[in-house]
Order: sequence, then structure tokens, then C-alpha cells
Amino acid sequence: MVYAIFESGGKQYKAVPGGAVDVDRMPVEEGAKIEFDQVLLVSDDDKFHVGTPTVGGAVVEGTVEEHIKAKKVIVFKYIPRVRHRRTQGHRQQYTRVRVDKIVKK
Repeated sequence: MVYAIFESGGKQYKAVPGGAVDVDRMPVEEGAKIEFDQVLLVSDDDKFHVGTPTVGGAVVEGTVEEHIKAKKVIVFKYIPRVRHRRTQGHRQQYTRVRVDKIVKK
């Protein structure tokens, strides 16, 4: 199985050709091509190429499919005997990227 581990926005993601990856929101239009050059590991069936810290010449190429939002997370803080209540919500924004291919030069 061919796959790669790449870094984007300080987080690591696993990319499989033909699969989709949800990365943190990026200022890129839908349908645009994008490349991730911070590849930490590339697996070619039986061979593993581990970078120190990145694999030289390795690139994950993909296409931006859409910008999405995660489910809303509700944060409720309550302190008894003080009558303190606070409610706060948050929806994280993501960019869904379809992985086209993994290039190892």
C-alpha cells in the first residue's frame, strides 16, 4: 500500500492516493491544485523512506474539493453556589483535499 505522512499547519496527516484529507482551513479556492512538500514518511509497499526531518524531493499533490465546517462543540462552564454559568460554541473550519498522487523523486 502506497501512502505518505505529511505536515500541514503543525499537524500530521496520512495521505493515500485517491483518498481525501481534511486539513485546517487554507486560503485556496475550490478546484485549485495544491502541493504539500513537508513529507515526513513515504511508503512504497515494502519500502519505507523516512525523512530527517523531511524526505527530500517527496511531494503530495492534491486538489481542493471544498471548504467544510465540523460539528458544533458546546462548552458549558458552571460554578455552583456562585450562580456562574457560561455557554460558548465553536465550529472548526476545514479544507477537504483529494489526494491525486504521491511523488518521490
